[in-house]
Amino acid sequence: MIEALEVGHLYSNEEIFRSLKVGNAGGIRLSLVDKAVLRAVVMTSEQNFHGARENPYHDRLEGGVLTYTAAGKLGQQTLAGMNSRLIEQKTFNFPIHAFSLTASRRDKSVGPNHWKYLGLLEYLRHYPDTQLDAEGKVRKVWLFEFKIHDEQGPVPLASEAAISSQVLTASRLQASNNADDDEIVDEGDRPETQNFERIEHVRGKLLAMDPRGFEFFIKNLLVHCGFSDVCVTRFSADGGVDVNARTGGRIWIFENTLVQVQAKRWLHSVGRKEVAELRGSLQPFAKGAVVTTSHFSKAAINEASEEGKNPIALVDGFRLSKVVLDENFHIAP
Repeated sequence: MIEALEVGHLYSNEEIFRSLKVGNAGGIRLSLVDKAVLRAVVMTSEQNFHGARENPYHDRLEGGVLTYTAAGKLGQQTLAGMNSRLIEQKTFNFPIHAFSLTASRRDKSVGPNHWKYLGLLEYLRHYPDTQLDAEGKVRKVWLFEFKIHDEQGPVPLASEAAISSQVLTASRLQASNNADDDEIVDEGDRPETQNFERIEHVRGKLLAMDPRGFEFFIKNLLVHCGFSDVCVTRFSADGGVDVNARTGGRIWIFENTLVQVQAKRWLHSVGRKEVAELRGSLQPFAKGAVVTTSHFSKAAINEASEEGKNPIALVDGFRLSKVVLDENFHIAP
């Protein structure tokens, strides 16, 4: 039995559900007392450990944030049942423990201990997205973003509630006062619904790229669309600018304008901070753009168009994928 959870240690599924008194299957597992959540466990894995039919979710660990797809493999997802209970942490501060699968469960050579403890999770936000389900059909899903707290030592189960409350309270005090970053703008029904399958297929390819490869993809797409003098900056110390380009003759009224792009191959949302940092890195008279495979927070959108500031163009994952299709641009396998 587990007495204390340690970040980076491997545990078996049986140890997890017996020691934490949660269900033995599913991605979201709850321990309840009088219908109140005592603790929650979130199980995540990379998609390459399973086929898309078994694991259609696009979960990802990025920069200390876990982007997690709600439960439900088929059809439209709803914020009901276990999905809704995760949001309650904002009010009740119960611990959410995260485990990541380190090997396929069919691989008998690794033994039973293949769930790595990631740490305590802090609920940040949730918002709708589209993904392909286990049958390859486009459906609405809900994405949760959690901050991963892995800096503390072992978490004894006997005092996990107090530790979780302390960690969450301290983290929220240090967080930005801009609550708009917690709100992701829902674009609603898009007019190109007949292309959803193709668009999500393209977006899936983009999300599978490594960050540096995504920057070169943006470079090649800009060249394909008629931009000139396109170059990728150094991977580090780029000041927030990943790609430089100049508008070509297709944008004749602004021909030869310097455009500086920040490329974010993220699954989690882009916030105000990234938009402001790019604006501060622009060369004089340059136009700035943030291009991502994900979404923008309300604060990011407000920052991009704030009166009196140099406007920043924002291109989300849906729009980017549609440009790839509209421009007949081939993505290398």
